[in-house]
Amino acid sequence: MTDSMEESVIASELIYDGRIVHLYRETVRLPNGQSVTREVVKHAGAVAIVPLDEAGNVIFVRQYRLPARQSLLEVPAGTLEPGEEPLACAQRELQEETGYKAATFVPLGGIYTAPGYTSEFIHLFLATGLTESRLAPDEDEFLQVVRLPLSDALKLIRTGEIADGKSVSALLLADAHRRNVG
Repeated sequence: MTDSMEESVIASELIYDGRIVHLYRETVRLPNGQSVTREVVKHAGAVAIVPLDEAGNVIFVRQYRLPARQSLLEVPAGTLEPGEEPLACAQRELQEETGYKAATFVPLGGIYTAPGYTSEFIHLFLATGLTESRLAPDEDEFLQVVRLPLSDALKLIRTGEIADGKSVSALLLADAHRRNVG
């Protein structure tokens, strides 16, 4: 089946080739035959994990995010390495960012972060059966590990204290999964 609203790329120019993102100026043909220019940030994709301990606490990381100009409370997350499977990335990032590994990873789906301008897709996981197992964090990451009950985290979403899109999505999906299974 073809998408009657599909835009076809007729020209693509790399504007910026970064370590994490690649910015393209793409000329596309619209369904009505007209051509327009789009700016597209291509991204390898990422993972985000809701690490939930046996007491119902989520292990978060707090880190300063320059684009937001503030420290944000987030679920652990990270970018996929070339050829890396999302589950392997989730396992690695959980250990690097929190110092825990999980016995079980449940896929919760995924989200496009901002499909109007980026291809970034984040695979979401619930991680349980946590045990301590530290891996060294990335050199440029300065993280504070924070443990909060899932019920408190859901309240922080409603008050706007947790405003990171991947964290909001992952926490709501993890809570729904837990309610449906438990």
